[in-house]
Amino acid sequence: MKTIKTFVIIITLSLLAIDNLTGQETIKINRIEGQIVFDGNPVEDEWDNTSIFSLVQFRPDFNNDPSEASEVRVGFDDQYLWIGANLYMKDPSKIFMASKKRDERLNDYDAFGIILDTYNDKQNGLAFYTAPTGLRTDYAISNDATGGFSFMNTSWNTYWDVKTIIDETGWHLEMRIPFSSLKFKTEDDIATMGLIITRNISSNNETDTYPALDPKYGWNAIYKPSLAATIEIEGAKPTKPVYISPYVIGGLSWDWQMNDPESDYVKNDPYPKRMANAGLDVKYNINSNLTLDLTANTDFAQVEADDQRVNLSRYSLFFPEKRQFFQERSDLFDFSLGGFSDNLFYSRNIGISRGTPVGILGGARITGRIGNWDMGFLDMQTAEQEDTPGENFGVLRMKRQVINQNSFVGGIITSRLGMEGHQNFSYGIDGTFRLFGDDYLTVKWAQAYDNELSTKMNSLDPSFMLFNWERRSEKGFAYRLNYIYSGEQFRPGVGFVMRGGIQGLSGRILYGWLPGQESKLFRYNISLSANQYNNLHDGKLESMQVSPGFELSTKKGIFSRFSVELQKEGVAWDFNLSDSIKISAGDYTFTDARLMLGTNSAKMISYNISVNAGQFYDGLRAGTNARINFNLSSSFNLSASYGYDAIRFPERDVNNKLDIHNLSLRALYMLNTKLSASFLAQYINTEDQLLTNFRLRYNPREGNDFYLVYNDNRGIYNNIIDSESPRFFNKTVMVKYIHTFTL
Repeated sequence: MKTIKTFVIIITLSLLAIDNLTGQETIKINRIEGQIVFDGNPVEDEWDNTSIFSLVQFRPDFNNDPSEASEVRVGFDDQYLWIGANLYMKDPSKIFMASKKRDERLNDYDAFGIILDTYNDKQNGLAFYTAPTGLRTDYAISNDATGGFSFMNTSWNTYWDVKTIIDETGWHLEMRIPFSSLKFKTEDDIATMGLIITRNISSNNETDTYPALDPKYGWNAIYKPSLAATIEIEGAKPTKPVYISPYVIGGLSWDWQMNDPESDYVKNDPYPKRMANAGLDVKYNINSNLTLDLTANTDFAQVEADDQRVNLSRYSLFFPEKRQFFQERSDLFDFSLGGFSDNLFYSRNIGISRGTPVGILGGARITGRIGNWDMGFLDMQTAEQEDTPGENFGVLRMKRQVINQNSFVGGIITSRLGMEGHQNFSYGIDGTFRLFGDDYLTVKWAQAYDNELSTKMNSLDPSFMLFNWERRSEKGFAYRLNYIYSGEQFRPGVGFVMRGGIQGLSGRILYGWLPGQESKLFRYNISLSANQYNNLHDGKLESMQVSPGFELSTKKGIFSRFSVELQKEGVAWDFNLSDSIKISAGDYTFTDARLMLGTNSAKMISYNISVNAGQFYDGLRAGTNARINFNLSSSFNLSASYGYDAIRFPERDVNNKLDIHNLSLRALYMLNTKLSASFLAQYINTEDQLLTNFRLRYNPREGNDFYLVYNDNRGIYNNIIDSESPRFFNKTVMVKYIHTFTL
């Protein structure tokens, strides 16, 4: 008992000491007294009284002076936070203008942006980026930019403006962000926020930042709110506008489906099917902390197609949420269950049943902060549709900082209630604690109740638990140790669980180097990852993997990774790789190797390629994935990708091979930052489906959107060998218009 108390005291003292390690000088943002002419050229005298920020190199040579001069100023008035920047270039012809697309990823392109940690909680942020073409890219950041790129919600959009100009000295910009688009808390009339400023110079493969951001945290360092400088804005008083966004949608759909005996294709009745709908969304800023979203007859028509993927595993595929209604502060609802996709709340369960859209009558969301608590509440009601009953979905998520700015505790409750009597509830509690230095401890506990499973809540069957200890660094020695228990009856009705009924350990150790100014390498590391999961019902192996790896990136923007994977799979039940190839139950041990290479995307031509070869269950597998991108101009981008998997089972007498070809072609034309047209074609031979999607988008201002969408789904091979097969399975033409009124 004394040992436990001593451990608790040590941990508490370590947590309390963290604030002393992360303190930074606070910068006061000055008020702009006059009026700025919003034209992209920050030359007015009013800019002279604003706060000035000096940048330093993040890459290629950390903490060096930038190769090109930058003047960045930040100020505010009653309505906006203003950012002005003069981004000088000795040779302006080297400015790389690759896109005018809304929400373009600007990793290597010439770009400028800021990240605001509006609550100064060192966990979450809002990013606003632009390029010389004047495009707008915004996204929300969560979990202090940890966990691959899942922390970045690029589907989040808000109201703000930017203008740019290019002249013989470089490029210049003015950015204005309404305070009504920023959720923040004031104390004594002062809003305290975190600020990160970033400039990319593509010709030198350079990123400059304010403040200096240590590259030991990897590429994600430039997104981490915990590293932000602290600013104070005195007297910021956001307005409380009401945004009313009605929509109308119309179109035609032609469908052929297989009949019940599966002997022939028949037309759907009616043919073509007419689509017409209308609805309403309302957004109201209750105060600077809370936002209310209301929706009636919600439109979730997909104007952006999901990528096709081949599933060579035993588990369900995960597709990210792209529907706009769920994007506002979506990080508040996150309750990750480990891995990339598992979560106690998965919004694509709402309005989609067995892959088919279900009508949504309406709902409400409240997001923001109450006192010291971040809060997210959602309630939505779906309509009855054929054999799918109406359902009510509810989520309440609360979390708050404790002990220091990098630690929090929280809880979540979800419900899924069917109008026919089905009931599913779940709850969870979690905490992440920064212990010392870059070491973090995460603990989670959750349970799910379902009235169709005779769930016993006093057992571990409906329960989930997670413990994770990690050192978040890519320089020197780093590690991660993770334990997960997911009970056999843990089935959260509003969540996504890729595989349940397991428990196991996973971990990773890494040693990384940042060789410095004299080297052509930016960073490199060696690592060893391992995991083992066992089934709960019999204790047998579910899966095991050991994978040593090596990766490096150069100062020219080339990235490479090599790894070897030793896998052991315990297959409890037969499953099919294709209609003709089955993997039988049993234990399998196999090894393969993978190599990946990528180049700098800020070139006219860039590419990513990966190859793999080795064993696969009781056979062999070799494959490649390649993507090439052509930045032909700032108005036209073209990319193509090809994936090939050759799977062979030489010891089988029949059905001993499978060849998978996955091709896609994307084209994007941008007349300007408001009008664009995109084309996507995808084909996978195993499904014999050619999917094409054309989308025309006109976005004159935020909140107003016009879409013209054409989708086509047809077979290729079957049409050649079967003259009776329909020329297509589905064709849809859809027009959608959204108009936002501000009160």
